Amino acid sequence: MLSDFLPFIAMVFVQLGYAGMNITSKLAMDTGMKPLVLVVYRQVFATMAVVPFAYFLERKTRPKITKTILFQMFLCSLTGATANQVFYYVGLKLSTPTIGCALSNILPAITFILAVAARQESLKLRTVAGQMKVFGTIFCVIGAMLLSFYHGPLINTAESNIHWGYAEKASSEAASSAGGRSNVLGAIFVMLSTVAWSCWFILQARMGEKFEAPYTSTALMCFMASIECLVIGLIAEHDHSFAAWSLKSPIRIVASLYAGIVSNAIAFCLMTYSIQKKGALYVSVFSPLLLIMVAILSWALLREKLFVGTAVGSLMIITGLYAVLWGKSKEEKADKVLDEKESDFIGSAGEEYFQKADVELQMPNNKIADSTPNKATA
Repeated sequence: MLSDFLPFIAMVFVQLGYAGMNITSKLAMDTGMKPLVLVVYRQVFATMAVVPFAYFLERKTRPKITKTILFQMFLCSLTGATANQVFYYVGLKLSTPTIGCALSNILPAITFILAVAARQESLKLRTVAGQMKVFGTIFCVIGAMLLSFYHGPLINTAESNIHWGYAEKASSEAASSAGGRSNVLGAIFVMLSTVAWSCWFILQARMGEKFEAPYTSTALMCFMASIECLVIGLIAEHDHSFAAWSLKSPIRIVASLYAGIVSNAIAFCLMTYSIQKKGALYVSVFSPLLLIMVAILSWALLREKLFVGTAVGSLMIITGLYAVLWGKSKEEKADKVLDEKESDFIGSAGEEYFQKADVELQMPNNKIADSTPNKATA
C-alpha cells in the first residue's frame, strides 16, 4: 500500500522543486546570467550531488553497464538533460515562468504523438478512449498556439503584499529591455524543450526495463550532459570572459545549486523511480500542479501580470491534458480486463487439455485389463 503512494509523494515534491527552480533561474537570468552558462553549472552540480548516492546505494545491486546501456544513456542525456534544459532556459529568459510552465503541459500530448510514431501506442479511433486521446492532443496544440501568439486584455488581479526588493528590481530591468517578439520566440523554445522531454520519457521507459538503477543512470546522464552543455556553451556564447561564467553573484550561486541538486539530481532520481513503478504517463499527470505553483509564486514574488490569452490557453492545455490521460486510463483498464480474460481462457483450456490427456493415457490400460480375463477364459 505504501509503495503505491510513494510515487505520488515523489512527484508532488518534484513539481514543488521545479516551481522554485523557475523562480530562481528567472531571477538569475534577469540579472545577466546566460541561459547556457546556467545549464552547464546545473549539470555539473547535479553530477556531484548524485554520484555518492549512486556509489553507496547501488554498488552491490547495480546491473552490468553494457555498450547498449551506455548508448541509451547518451540518448537520454542528449534529450532529457541537454536539449530539454537548453531550450527551456532560453525560452524562460525570453518569456515568463507561467508561460513556460503552461506550455510544458503539452507534454502528454507530444508524448502520445511520439509514442504512436514509435509504435508504442495505437490510435484506436473506433473507441471512445482513442477518440479522447486524439481530441485532447488537438486541444493541447490549439491551447499552446493561443497562449503563444495571443495575449488579449490584462486580467485585473489583486496586488501581492509580498515586497521582495531584489526580485522587483530584476523583473523591472528585464521588462524594460525585453523586445516585442520575445514572448513568441520564448514560447517556441519552450515547446521544443517539451518535444525533447517527451523523447526522454520514451527512451527512459525502455532503458528502465533493462537497467533498474536510477541513481547510477542519473549520475551518468548528468555527467554526459555536463560535457555536452559545456561544448554547446563554449560554441554558442561569444563572451568567454571570466565575468560571464562567474558565480560571484549570490543569485547565480543559488540558482545553479538549486537547479543542479533539486531539479536535476533529486528530480531525475524521483522521476526515474516513478516511471519504473507507474509508467511514463503517470509522471505527466502532475504537470498542471507545477503551473498552479508557479503562477502563484510569479504573482507574489515577480509581479507577473496575467492576460486573457495566457489564462484561456492554459485552461485549454489542461483540459486537453486530462482528456489524453483519461483516454489512456480507459485503454489500460480495457487491456487489463482483456489480459485477465485471456489468462483465464488459457488456464481453463490448459486444464481441460491435461484432463483429456490423462483420460487418453488411462484408456489403453483399461482395455488391456478388460481383455485379459477374456483370453484366460478362452
